[in-house]
Amino acid sequence: MKEKVQKLGRALSAMVMPNISIFIAWGLITALFIPDGWLPNPTLNEMVVPMQRYLLPLLIAYSGGKMIYDHRGGIIGACFALGIIAGTETPMFIGAMIAGPLGGWLMKKTDQLLDGHIPNGFEMLVNNFSAGILGALLAIAGCLFINPLCLAVTNALSLGVQTLVNHGLLPLTSVLVEPAKILFLNNAINHGIFTPLGMEQVQETGKSIFFMIEANPGPGLGLLIAYWISTKGETKDSSLSAMIIEFFGGIHEIYFPFVLMNPITLIGVIAGGMTGVFVNSIFGSGLVSAASPGSILAILGMCAKDSYVGVICSVIAAAAVSAIVNTVLLKAFAKEGNLEEAKQKISASKAQSKGIPAAAAASVKIVFACDAGMGSSAMGAASLSRKLK
Repeated sequence: MKEKVQKLGRALSAMVMPNISIFIAWGLITALFIPDGWLPNPTLNEMVVPMQRYLLPLLIAYSGGKMIYDHRGGIIGACFALGIIAGTETPMFIGAMIAGPLGGWLMKKTDQLLDGHIPNGFEMLVNNFSAGILGALLAIAGCLFINPLCLAVTNALSLGVQTLVNHGLLPLTSVLVEPAKILFLNNAINHGIFTPLGMEQVQETGKSIFFMIEANPGPGLGLLIAYWISTKGETKDSSLSAMIIEFFGGIHEIYFPFVLMNPITLIGVIAGGMTGVFVNSIFGSGLVSAASPGSILAILGMCAKDSYVGVICSVIAAAAVSAIVNTVLLKAFAKEGNLEEAKQKISASKAQSKGIPAAAAASVKIVFACDAGMGSSAMGAASLSRKLK
């Protein structure tokens, strides 16, 4: 089950993460030019809806199709997604995540069926028409059949989340999110659920709390503060440098080994996450787009105009609760752990989340790989390059 969720997380990450820069571009335009933005502008505000409804889902679908069958799969995935998008005004991110890989896979299978059966000199004609016919059929199917299914899924998710909000239970999402982060399963939750729901909420209210649930650096910062207070030697020194990387760099993976050293600290991290969500709920604060990586700088850059106080308070409160709870837990239950062993466990877990066998990961000495091209792997690659030079 864990491997299936990790595989889903990898697929979602491969579709969303390469396009995060465009999410940020859309977020900046939204924050600046909507009627409640910093620089309201009716003309420039006209870009917000088309980017949200068409550009972002089509980029996701293209990336998903390209992941399966290169450029040819990408364009069919995007055509499939357009059929789903055209049938509704609701942002179809879930539909795009389905259409992209499925369209790429169908294009690949179509080419395999035709391979060896095309007369000489007709290859270009057959290739173009086979893709065109498949694209047209998928667009029609997407509009008539896939779109209602995606709407039903989106409505069900929205209803479930709204139930949590109405009953004040939204902070309970941290019970799933924080452990998922340690196991590198957060992409399946964050990009598969929170991002589509967040984009839909932005369309309605101009901001969304969902973008802060996973990205909040407060719980991790609080854990590292607790280690700095409660430990000595290498662990204490490492926690101090990790604070800067986690909080300002947004690389949350840096604190995962500290959790594995003393798994009891997961309680404090969850408590910090729940506190952050609770504070944002009280203030009604949120972001205008996904903040990736989860750096305080990225979060403030994506913060809605009226949400700075709530967002900053949520980060401070999450860090404070996580630090207090984890300090108590470390002093009461902590055992002297080996930071290097914990880091090796995290490396093996991350390798498995990317489909790399743990044994193979242990033998890798030079290559740093990250499916999203950013995060801890980028930091490791930069550090290794300096050492090699």
